Amino acid sequence: MIVGTAGHIDHGKSALVRALTGIEPDRLAQEKSRGISIELGFAYRTFPNGKRIGFVDVPGHERFIHTMLAGAASIDFALLIIAADDGVMPQTREHLAILQLLGLRHGLVVISKADLADDERLLAVEIEIEGLLAGTLLEGAEVLAVSSLTGQGMAELEHRLMQAAEMMGLRNASGLFRLSVDRAFTLSGAGTVVTGSVLSGQAEIGDMVRISPSGLTGRIRSIHAQNEKAERTHAGDRCALNLVGDGIGRNTIARGDMVIDPLLHAPTTRIDAELDILATEPQPISQWFPVHLHHTANQIPARIVLLSDEPIQPGYKKIVQLVLERPIAASVGDRFVIRDTSARRTIGGGRFLDLKAPARRRRSPERQAQLAALSATDPAIVLATLLGTSPFWIDFDQFAKDRALGPNERARLAETVILIPPENGTIAIAPPRWLRLRQRILADLEAYHIENPDQPGIGLERLRIAGEIKPPAPIFRLILQGLQRQGKISLDGAWVRLPGHAVQFAEEDEPIWNQIWPHLVGAERFRPPRTRDFSTMTGLSEQKMRDLLKKSARMGLVHEVAHDSFFARSVLADIVKIMRDITSTRPKGEFIAADLRDRLDNGRKVSIEILEFFDRHGVTIRRGDLRRLNPHRLDLFGAP
Repeated sequence: MIVGTAGHIDHGKSALVRALTGIEPDRLAQEKSRGISIELGFAYRTFPNGKRIGFVDVPGHERFIHTMLAGAASIDFALLIIAADDGVMPQTREHLAILQLLGLRHGLVVISKADLADDERLLAVEIEIEGLLAGTLLEGAEVLAVSSLTGQGMAELEHRLMQAAEMMGLRNASGLFRLSVDRAFTLSGAGTVVTGSVLSGQAEIGDMVRISPSGLTGRIRSIHAQNEKAERTHAGDRCALNLVGDGIGRNTIARGDMVIDPLLHAPTTRIDAELDILATEPQPISQWFPVHLHHTANQIPARIVLLSDEPIQPGYKKIVQLVLERPIAASVGDRFVIRDTSARRTIGGGRFLDLKAPARRRRSPERQAQLAALSATDPAIVLATLLGTSPFWIDFDQFAKDRALGPNERARLAETVILIPPENGTIAIAPPRWLRLRQRILADLEAYHIENPDQPGIGLERLRIAGEIKPPAPIFRLILQGLQRQGKISLDGAWVRLPGHAVQFAEEDEPIWNQIWPHLVGAERFRPPRTRDFSTMTGLSEQKMRDLLKKSARMGLVHEVAHDSFFARSVLADIVKIMRDITSTRPKGEFIAADLRDRLDNGRKVSIEILEFFDRHGVTIRRGDLRRLNPHRLDLFGAP
């Protein structure tokens, strides 16, 4: 368990930690000479019940509130310390407000310097404390009067801390590893060492980690957890990690960085969050309000983007978007505090809801419904609610990473949804909507065939956007391929149809089609006759021949590459294979029209017409005279 002190300057926080642990938390010479805490101080003690408790001694001076925030963000249990002679002071109130904003629910109040007050004074301070805690998360917390000098009340305080450690137990270590860095330094013979608090998961010696937001990769050489050598560390520990790796050094790791599981590296500068404004704030929060955002040991300039027209009044809570000046590594559910740009007052705080906040349509009804779903704290409830709001699917992999969910938690959530593809769960859909999506696809195909009997099927993209659930195009193709394997549908490139559907030529058209088809797929296939040539060849009028070829295009047999120039679908698939063969030998995968002309031996004009046709359909991407293939569209004219 990590215990954090909070309270006004010179109210005896460091003295209390020293009395509890026998360790001097004021480690800097400047701190000792000035008699105040400037940096975070840490001390540890193993209590008689076997529980090892770490103490974070945070500075009480108003100039060092940002340092206090770095320590308060990682504590499990708070000791709000109020001196008997002074009573409640300005930083007492601000520290309590910060503990409230960070959602800390466990703690007690210590009246320090009890040897300087009589019973009447202690009673007066207790009454003052009762009023201070009213309406806060620490309302009703136990109040103990102690003296670090005489030992009064210290045995009772130790007993309460042991009880708290027993009740709290270990934090859940099933998530992915995250450590918030508050210090980086170099040790002779060891190399780079970072210290901080483990926010989630666990790590062992030899594990690979990432430094975020920089992205550096390192390996854990050794671990000190709770000030002792250890093989592993887990959520709730104060620990030091000895890291090795290319680029890893004291100057490349900064206070506020995160040491994380490599899967979690995804820095962000735009976050949707729940923001609670303190009632003491003198003015409403307006659009693009500038603040300093404090997240773990990080302090970042940011602006508040309102998601409604009305300013946020003091004492109210709303969902906002935070736009940060530089990227941070965070997790959904992390708590934060905002202070004014002059660092003189705390404005409010809250928790992160979405690390991939959109820059556009952030006020749309659809987005507001999503944010309402994201406001829940239980990932299972968030997932279920999100899948009930538009667009009715989510990126499941991203959902798990944003919350640092471990394999067991991810597997538990995966059992409640349909994952596509099943192997890695790129997206998730609620089972009832998955059934509805399948039924809609088949119903739409049946209706389309009735209304368009001479069409070979419906276009894949048209079918994708027809319903309320519109999965990403690659995922939708996977869904259709699954239905095809089950015999429910048939896929023909970009066309989708029911297995029993087939477009037939009229009886009088069959002999003519049989006459021209060999020219479309034979030796002339890369430069087939045009409509006028087929008309002359068969004796059919040019307009009727054009109508016949256009009907065959609707049947999916041919495509009109240029005006009156029709190519068999299978030939276009062969040309795609040839282009892939050409690009496979090019370092950048680029080619020019002459490369295709030489392979097809069909002349520059026809090759240009073919390439412009592929350009229009996104199979090729043109930049000047150069073209390259779009890997996501290569199956448009062939078998998926």
